[in-house]
Amino acid sequence: MSTRRQIALLRGINVGRAKRIAMADLRKLLTEMGFANVRTLLNSGNVVFDCNSKDARQSATRIEEGLVMRLGVPARVTVLDAEQLDGVVEDNSLCEMANDHSRLLVAVLNNPADRAKLEPLAHQDWKPEAFALGRWAAYIWCADGILASRAAAAMGKAVGDAVTTRNWTTINKLHALATSQTA
Repeated sequence: MSTRRQIALLRGINVGRAKRIAMADLRKLLTEMGFANVRTLLNSGNVVFDCNSKDARQSATRIEEGLVMRLGVPARVTVLDAEQLDGVVEDNSLCEMANDHSRLLVAVLNNPADRAKLEPLAHQDWKPEAFALGRWAAYIWCADGILASRAAAAMGKAVGDAVTTRNWTTINKLHALATSQTA
């Protein structure tokens, strides 16, 4: 069986005092679980790894269980394979209007079927913000900041915790890490 590159986005890690995990411990956990070439990005639960599973949801479930059983930390985990992350990058139609990539929010869907819940938001006028949908994610240009974003709040109301968010800068760094050949 060939290996596949996958990317895990852990929700809520290193936010608050209760869910702090050293990235070295996270890398060790995934390595001990049989994942290969485990690399973390930043200090917030972004992991790139290789595995034998073609099923990203299976990898997410395994990581969630490992976090609880071995580190005592519950966290939602979204896993994309490298091709899906390529799609997340390719599908972003808001790059040109976003002059601050820290305010361009990417909401990766935990379940692609939840995309239908977000379709009505893509047809609303959010100016000065913007909202767009891709195959695997929603994109929100938060012109006045993420906390002040009406579009981000509407997305949260529509799908709750069915998305994991990162800003565009972080997505680009993950994409670069996932496409690099070095371990």
